[in-house]
Amino acid sequence: MLIESSFIPFPSEVIMIPAGYLASKGEMNMLAVIGCGILGSLFGALINYYLAIRLGRPLLLEYGKYVMFKEHHLLKMESFFARHGHISTFTGRLIPMIRQYISIPAGLARMNLPVFCFYTSLGAGIWVIILSLLGYFIGENETLIKEYLRDIIIALVLSCAIGITLYWFYQRRNSH
Repeated sequence: MLIESSFIPFPSEVIMIPAGYLASKGEMNMLAVIGCGILGSLFGALINYYLAIRLGRPLLLEYGKYVMFKEHHLLKMESFFARHGHISTFTGRLIPMIRQYISIPAGLARMNLPVFCFYTSLGAGIWVIILSLLGYFIGENETLIKEYLRDIIIALVLSCAIGITLYWFYQRRNSH
């Protein structure tokens, strides 16, 4: 089963739906599917995190001027991640097209590694579970998967927006 959807841009995520489907047929263990999916997501995130630490800052400072990115932008981003990296990493993992890249600013800001791993695994775990369960319950119906996936993405983006807003109000209230 191959799923072509603009909502699932990377192969690691595409694998979760067929893996869930195979678990429904008894050919795979669902807990192993979810565990391996979370570990795979964390491993990929750590690669981006460490690449950002090793290469990101020098590259941005050298070539950022060509795309109007200056050192003070980098300092602001690093300061933001020092204060809000946990919520940014978690919510970023839930938003399509951001979830694959949220590790880069976290690495540039040298976010605390255990905190990064925890929130990355938590956010990735939500996606892994959703995609695996979609495959488990409706893996044979590609049209229905696309429809549910679209609705799930909308719900997650709205939930993230609400969560970020609540977090912002909480932070603002506690700073005064």
